[in-house]
Amino acid sequence: HVQLVESGGGSVQAGGSLNVSCVASGVTRNQYCIGWFRQGPGNEREEVAIIYTYGGSTRYADSVKGRFTISKDNAKNTLYLQMNSLKPEDTAVYYCVRSNSEYSDNDGFGYWGQGTQVTVS
Repeated sequence: HVQLVESGGGSVQAGGSLNVSCVASGVTRNQYCIGWFRQGPGNEREEVAIIYTYGGSTRYADSVKGRFTISKDNAKNTLYLQMNSLKPEDTAVYYCVRSNSEYSDNDGFGYWGQGTQVTVS
């Protein structure tokens, strides 16, 4: 049974930084794609950053490139998202996700955490 638990959200002023974390339990293999989605007020959920644990390549939304960094610690089963130069439009609930299939996200992300609120004013 896979569980994803986020933490580290909060409130920050524009230009500030936050680091959100996601601890995965029930995950015994590191070949899945994991990452972060977000949903802002009145917006649809959007992909923020993905990391392919097999190989380590990353993908970022254009809106966060150069400001956000996704990383992982396999030994701790923990995923991170370092967010710098935050803007009010980054305000959202941030969700940790895991792909349905190993090695690829072609089948989507079927595992979601409960989310952590990030507010930028």
